[in-house]
Amino acid sequence: MQFGQALRSTGAGIKRGFARLFSAFGRIDPERAGRWAKRAGVGLLVLVLLYYPVGMLIVHRIDDDRSFGPSAADLKPGQSLAVAMLSALVDREVNQHRWVPNDPFFMPAALLDNMPNYQLGMMGALARFGNELRDQLGRTRGSSRADEDLQAAAGLLQYDGTQWIWDPTVSLIPTASSEAQYLKALRSLESYSERLATGDAVYELRSDNLLATLDRIALDIGSSSAALENRVKIGSGQLIDTAADDVFYRVKGQMYAYFMILRALKTDFASVIETRDLTGAYDQMLDSFEETVRLDPWVVVNGAPDGQFMPSHLAAQGFYILRARTQLREITNILQT
Repeated sequence: MQFGQALRSTGAGIKRGFARLFSAFGRIDPERAGRWAKRAGVGLLVLVLLYYPVGMLIVHRIDDDRSFGPSAADLKPGQSLAVAMLSALVDREVNQHRWVPNDPFFMPAALLDNMPNYQLGMMGALARFGNELRDQLGRTRGSSRADEDLQAAAGLLQYDGTQWIWDPTVSLIPTASSEAQYLKALRSLESYSERLATGDAVYELRSDNLLATLDRIALDIGSSSAALENRVKIGSGQLIDTAADDVFYRVKGQMYAYFMILRALKTDFASVIETRDLTGAYDQMLDSFEETVRLDPWVVVNGAPDGQFMPSHLAAQGFYILRARTQLREITNILQT
């Protein structure tokens, strides 16, 4: 009996509450409600209009800091500065700056194009060096077994940089994002580096390994030179070439990553470089890489190479790339003798 009374009392209370709510809505001035709705709509529109440009300004960063990275003094005996540099660059772009090439449409960085291309160019170069670690530097000879950590890292670094956690065009099931795979690669690289310090891993500082690594880098930047040439041919006759900055920043990211790795390799292979009397040639090659990285126009212009008024930033970038590639070939020719 008491339960029934309590239930009826609760029901009556709910009815009174709804009655007061509807009564309050009935007393609202329609004109005043319209003004509030209009203000809310304007506020929402302003928020949307500011969301993308402000968000883009906050996220955007082309980090070409040449002083970045670990030093030889930070390493334990037996560790590699080039491996430490590779790990530091992956960590910086994924953890510190945010990986943006895979941002979906509702993220402000989805409208950026220079930073995503820069990061993709960097990761392409780092993945190439990861392959060389697995195939050359991290094993005693080509017939020996590949290091398991380097095997994992090399594969993960080649993962598609534009993959978000969900791509309905491929599968309705969520998948691993680019940054998740790169962080796994980072853990494998750190594991390999720690094993170098304990003597449980191999990092072969032979001249033939340096030769093979420089040769692969020369081939890779040669393909970038061809991409620049193709873009100059296609876009130099256009008043505005919207694809020119994409190519420019992807190449810039690639050259920056290679510059940092090559500078670290100079420390790792100091004895080889000194024995073969390559110090001057190696420094000149690094200077050419650095000059390419320093190119930083406010707006990338793809003018005709012989134009009078509009510069060709792609042609200038291509010049330094070819110079760097020529100097790489000079070093590899000396190492072959």
